[in-house]
Amino acid sequence: MTEDPAAHVFPSDQDIRALLTERIDVRGQGVGMVVGVIDAGGRRVVAHGEMEQAGGRRVGADTLFEIGSATKAFTTLLLAEMAERGEVALEDPVDRYLPAGVTAPARDGRRITLIDLATHTSGLPSMDPGFRTTDPQHPRALAGQAEALAQYSAERLHAFLNRWTLTRDIGARYVYSNLGLGLLGHVLSLRAGRDFETLLRERVTGPLGLTDTVITPDEDQRSRLAIAHDGRRRPVEHMRLQALGGAGALRSTANDLLAFLAAELGYAASPLKGAMAAQLAPRRPTNLMRMQTALGWHVNETASGEIIAHGGATVGTLAYVGFDRSRRCGVVVLANAREAGDESIGWRLLNAGQSGSPTRRGQPAAPNADTLDRFTGRYRLWSGAVLAVTREGKRLFAQLLLEDGARRPLREIRPLAPARFGWGDANMEVTFVGEGPAAKVVLHSAGGDRRGTRLAEA
Repeated sequence: MTEDPAAHVFPSDQDIRALLTERIDVRGQGVGMVVGVIDAGGRRVVAHGEMEQAGGRRVGADTLFEIGSATKAFTTLLLAEMAERGEVALEDPVDRYLPAGVTAPARDGRRITLIDLATHTSGLPSMDPGFRTTDPQHPRALAGQAEALAQYSAERLHAFLNRWTLTRDIGARYVYSNLGLGLLGHVLSLRAGRDFETLLRERVTGPLGLTDTVITPDEDQRSRLAIAHDGRRRPVEHMRLQALGGAGALRSTANDLLAFLAAELGYAASPLKGAMAAQLAPRRPTNLMRMQTALGWHVNETASGEIIAHGGATVGTLAYVGFDRSRRCGVVVLANAREAGDESIGWRLLNAGQSGSPTRRGQPAAPNADTLDRFTGRYRLWSGAVLAVTREGKRLFAQLLLEDGARRPLREIRPLAPARFGWGDANMEVTFVGEGPAAKVVLHSAGGDRRGTRLAEA
């Protein structure tokens, strides 16, 4: 009889704990991290580290973490559930559910629909350019971003919609948009006549039994909420969102997210089985090779099949939720520091033992500061995307700068070889090409290679 390969996907608890220990105690990338895995053999949780840098309280399976953009998988599951009930349709225009006097921008006679929002193809920018109060390029500015998000009300969202002019066709191109998913949660709430948190509890987290997946934690949950830390492991404020809660407001635990994955993988009966399947049915291309977007999930093609996943980052936490339906296995990674590299851990665990999975070869090199200066600069990757590489001492950082002023989080890239670096928060490596100042850069991922050319200094 052929053995089920899913039962042998994951490393041992000891090996997972060693991985977390290396990240936190050796690299200094985290404070506390929790990993949950699920396959045909059951569920396991491995944890290492503290709830706060001051120490004294260990993280565990029931520690609450902000999950950031992983919230989007729940928001779009709510969309699929409401569509299954006939309360909305994916092709409904957003305007249908906005208050009188508020109109979403249109282009060439086409209006933004709910599925456009859910697949990041609405034509809306990543965020309202007017919301930022500080330069987000440096981690120290994250607190300003958090405060700005906390003040971003429904009135400000409505004012943005009324004034914004689209610069690209609706449905034509994938551009990741926190604004779009926040708007989706907002209009679903308006349609149902419930605040977003109540609606999500009634339709999604409640039916799934996810009692610790919340926006507003109660007293007991607050006592189990991990303190958030920036990239230098300094405590920072927790995220608070108003109108854009659907983009990233949830807190959750490893135990709750494993229960969520048990429903996704068919290990547990679920009243949302139909909605979960419907959530994965629509597919639209992205600007990354071998990756599509479904409703709120990213679908990555690998040598062994599809990995469906979403990461999340707040001002001081990281999260990753991913699963493989063909091998019926899933991973949760939660961290309470922004530089913990949780997505690379999640991807590595989901690909353990699989052909074509990325590897880390050899021991990290130790380049000096002068060597690192060869790599700093800006590189054009594709239309509307630039990779910015900067140095702080003997540490190198990279950041994707997208059109409309959107920026991906600043992440440390760590040396694997003299001109090859591991990307700190994703399944990617970066190779610099050329003697002296690098003329080109290559991003390596499971989806293939993406090349870029150095831009002239301004």
